[in-house]
Amino acid sequence: MTDQKPKILIIDDSKFLSTVYAEKFGELGCDVITADDGEEGIQKAKNEKPTLILLDGVLPKMSGFEVLETIKKDPDTMNISVVVLSNLDSEKEKWLQLGAVDYLIKAELSIDEISDKVKKYLSL
Repeated sequence: MTDQKPKILIIDDSKFLSTVYAEKFGELGCDVITADDGEEGIQKAKNEKPTLILLDGVLPKMSGFEVLETIKKDPDTMNISVVVLSNLDSEKEKWLQLGAVDYLIKAELSIDEISDKVKKYLSL
């Protein structure tokens, strides 16, 4: 394993959830960066080059779909794994077609269950 810690970018307009996820992934030894909206998230993805992005489906300024499309079209960010966290069950196929590696429904999973699912994408 390399000495470099996995870096996770959390793009979510909920400060509470971002803080909870950041604390959980920090405990796993990850560096965590947060963004409150889609535009900020795309900029941080380009600048920080995270290992993984946790993307909320509903965001201010840009939709989660627009964020994912932009990230996947940009050569600088297209290879970053994106896990979508949403409460809308009906859109899973669209997210996966756009390039998300997983689609998790927030309301159905505890923070520990989300953490366990994310760990497999970080090789932890």
